[in-house]
Amino acid sequence: MDIKNNPWIMASALFICVLVKAHVSFGADTISANQSLSGDQTIVSGGGVFELGFFKPDGNLVLFNESGVSIWSTNLNYVTTSSIELEAVILDEGNLVTRDRSTNSSTPLWQSFDHPTHTWLPGMKFGRHKGTKVNQVLTSWKNKEDPASGLFSFELDPHGSDQYVLLWNNSEQYWRSGIWDGEIYSLVPEMTYLINNHMFNITHVSNENETYYMYSLTDSNTFKVMQFILDDSGQVHQMYWSEASNNWFEFWSVPRQICEVYAYCGAFGSCNERNKPFCGCLSGFKPNSEQNWYSLEDYSGGCVRKTQLQCENKSDRFLAIPKMVLPEHPQSVSVASIRQCEKTCLNDCSCTAYAYENNQCSIWIGGLINLRQPAQGDTNEKTIYIKLAASEFPRNKKVIVLCSVVGTAAFLVLLGLVVLLYLRKNKKQIKTTKAMEGSLVAFAYKDLQNATKNFSEKLGGGGFGSVFKGVLPNSSVIAVKKLEGQSQGEKQFRTEVSTVGSIQHVNLVRLLGFCSDGMRKLLVYDYMPNGSLDSHLFHEQALDWKARFKIALGTARGLVYLHEKCRDCIIHCDIKPENILVDAEFCPKVTDFGLAKLVGREFSRVLTTMRGTRGYLAPEWISGVAITAKADVYSYGMMLFEIVSGRRNSEQLEDGEVGFFPTLAARQISEGGDVLSLLDPRLKENADAEEISRILKVACWCIQDDETHRPSMSQVVKILEGLLDVTQSPIPRSLQVFGDNQKRLIFFTDSSSSHGSMLPLKNTLPAPSQAKNTTSLKSSEISQK
Repeated sequence: MDIKNNPWIMASALFICVLVKAHVSFGADTISANQSLSGDQTIVSGGGVFELGFFKPDGNLVLFNESGVSIWSTNLNYVTTSSIELEAVILDEGNLVTRDRSTNSSTPLWQSFDHPTHTWLPGMKFGRHKGTKVNQVLTSWKNKEDPASGLFSFELDPHGSDQYVLLWNNSEQYWRSGIWDGEIYSLVPEMTYLINNHMFNITHVSNENETYYMYSLTDSNTFKVMQFILDDSGQVHQMYWSEASNNWFEFWSVPRQICEVYAYCGAFGSCNERNKPFCGCLSGFKPNSEQNWYSLEDYSGGCVRKTQLQCENKSDRFLAIPKMVLPEHPQSVSVASIRQCEKTCLNDCSCTAYAYENNQCSIWIGGLINLRQPAQGDTNEKTIYIKLAASEFPRNKKVIVLCSVVGTAAFLVLLGLVVLLYLRKNKKQIKTTKAMEGSLVAFAYKDLQNATKNFSEKLGGGGFGSVFKGVLPNSSVIAVKKLEGQSQGEKQFRTEVSTVGSIQHVNLVRLLGFCSDGMRKLLVYDYMPNGSLDSHLFHEQALDWKARFKIALGTARGLVYLHEKCRDCIIHCDIKPENILVDAEFCPKVTDFGLAKLVGREFSRVLTTMRGTRGYLAPEWISGVAITAKADVYSYGMMLFEIVSGRRNSEQLEDGEVGFFPTLAARQISEGGDVLSLLDPRLKENADAEEISRILKVACWCIQDDETHRPSMSQVVKILEGLLDVTQSPIPRSLQVFGDNQKRLIFFTDSSSSHGSMLPLKNTLPAPSQAKNTTSLKSSEISQK
């Protein structure tokens, strides 16, 4: 039970006592009259689900101080008599109730469910008393170690609408659930999936006395405990307890992005979803409390100036910070120019920043709150000018900046002339430029048009365009990708050239050159005579097992190079059979890097919009969190199942029922079943059973719900090579819950707002057993990657 926000934490004695004179027995889940809990003593609910005891944030937790003065009470209105048998019981629902055992009444005299803190449990009413107009409120902890009331709260809309809201400092609303439509809250579509799959039910009651919502678990065998918790970050998390892993797992959280939490980084702090930690101080500022900032990840105290302003001397200056989402609550000033806007802020000692946009001057008074860098795709970015002491600026900065600008401009002009001359010369010559070793060729459009016979022999196509076969004058056979669509094509063109142009690996397709002729964008690759993997798995004559295993291992090696060997970690973001080409010797080549993301080695993850293909998307895409290379590991694992089965994972089974092959395979492996029965029937069990088992075990690890439980691609390679042994993984929760007869699975969604995901909070996997003459893959090794 959560006992935060009760005054228990303010006392100094070490006991809890029920105040009646009658004496009854003391049970495992019960504390009776005149008995106490002290030190590390606890009481545990009958089913062993909840435990009541005391923790110690910065003092002892009690009901009375050492002088015997009551500092907290349940305020029960009853007359103490010898017939009353008062007891306090912790129930399996997590409710601590005080009741009279002599009456056998189920109605408690007092219960903790009426006084929520930061947790909403099943069976707990959560709403508003209409008569008193008092809301029940969840309140966050101050930080991870201090359970005192924090800045964030969760409650029914205080203005009376039938929706829940998140508030900062009981004033600023930064999230709302949307109106209840009888089944879900309109702005929380994740609930649809959970309710439709019978995970829990929601009851809404509204009468003359109260209005409240209450949820209950539908299948207690699947989930024994679930909770909504408002943590110190200002986000609400829906979580469930897994007895198998002895850990809390997360379904989803709101707001989905941490920088959407109001004032998450405090005054003069800036929030950036792309970096971790997400908060940083503005230039000229430092954390108000380094202990809170660095040790507790509590950024609410914000930042303070390194050097105080000298307003009276009018010597302060302004630092321009571009591409920012401006803070809340500006004041508008009527001025004619940006210079006047600056002067207005400079002359006001309480003004800390200004912005000038579309002839509109805005100034900010006091601490800047809710300043953040825009999320990907957010075009609402502007320049803000922060007032700083003159000493924060280096001397002669204007001269340095001017010289830099002039030098840069001159360089750009010169570069432009060189490029213009080159293009003109290239157009006149209309012949293909020969590539130097390790460089890309800039092809003329007409040359590629001739090489492909006016793009007549189409090899395939995708979301960004089509691929055509071509032959160069030197008889080299090429594949030409013709990008289509202005915005998407341009974006993919830049991504693919910058990503693939600088890398070389036997298991990565080689980019030979490109053509950029106005709106016409083309990419030129080595030609792969055997096409893509999907044509061999799902359409043509079946590949034998030896070729399949070779492709699985080669693809893994290519991903190792992208993730670990390049200067920047490259996350492919769309691993699937269609993006694995095979050459004449069936050596696999990873291709189609148009969705790839580069992650600097100093960062561990990157925030990006939903991308990739249904059926191969990792759960973290769904929840909208920043991703790592483990997103590719998940997609690779889903592809491994298809390499074994020779069919799409969600394809109809022969008996007519809709099945999900990963579920079938995971259960078969965990039960020690015949792995050859899982093989593509076209191969007639002509394969190495040990290799099949190894691939399926790897696949099950790769698709774990929690990215930290998945192996790195280098570990996958070692396992497939037989250098690393690994036991069977736990069946992922998503496969356990939804089974192989579900027609729609959580990782088949297209939008980050469609459904939630389930992610364990930390690595709790058992370490696999040691194998003879091999190295064992341990769960700790997975989490460190």
